[in-house]
Amino acid sequence: MRIIEVVKAQGHENIRATHKTTFEVTKETDITRRGDCIIAIGATMGAVDLSPGFKEAAKRKDAQITITIETDDLKEVVRAKGSPRLLFLHPTDLVTRKSDYVCGRTIAIKADKAAKDLSRKLVTRMQDFHQGIKITLTVESQ
Repeated sequence: MRIIEVVKAQGHENIRATHKTTFEVTKETDITRRGDCIIAIGATMGAVDLSPGFKEAAKRKDAQITITIETDDLKEVVRAKGSPRLLFLHPTDLVTRKSDYVCGRTIAIKADKAAKDLSRKLVTRMQDFHQGIKITLTVESQ
C-alpha cells in the first residue's frame, strides 16, 4: 500500500530550523523566532486533515514514511517511520520527530533528520515569505 499526500506551504523570515529532534509544518500564518522547529507556515493541512487512507497506512507497524521538502529548485528527503500509536488529531500542525514520542501533532517518528539537519541553502529559501514550499508525504506499508 502506498498513499501520497501533498501539502503546500510558504516560507517566513522567522524560520530558523535549528531544532535538534523535530521539524514542523504549520497552518499558522505568523511565527516568532522561538519556533525553532518550524520549517514552513500557511500549510494547506494539519494532522487531522490527512486522508483516512494515509492515517490508516501510517498506523501500521511496518509503515515507512518519506517526507520530501521542495522549493523551486531545491529538494530534501527525510525518511521516517509510522506507528500504531499515531493520533493525527492536531488541527494546524504536522510534526516529524527523530524520537518515538507521539502526540496529536506527530505524523512520523524515528526520522533520519530534524530541522537542524536540513540543508542551510534550503533553510535560507524557507526564510522568504514569497517562497512556495511543497511537502510530499508518502507512506508505504504492506
